[in-house]
Amino acid sequence: MRLLLVDPAARGRGLGRRLVSECIAFAHACGYRKITLWTQSILVSARNIYRDSGFVLMKAEPHRSFGQSLTGETWEMKL
Repeated sequence: MRLLLVDPAARGRGLGRRLVSECIAFAHACGYRKITLWTQSILVSARNIYRDSGFVLMKAEPHRSFGQSLTGETWEMKL
């Protein structure tokens, strides 16, 4: 997974969790053994969804993007 985005007007309704759940179900149905995603540490709501869905933080690396110092994170879930 590369991008989890819910329109601001629709946030707070559980749609992000449902999108992640659908991605996981799709991966199971396809026989995938692992899902890997990448996010930014400042995206707290998304990180909570990933953690609560069973993803594990595997790696955190500082980088510069859009003129800011950020921390990119790689999360994985074994299926």
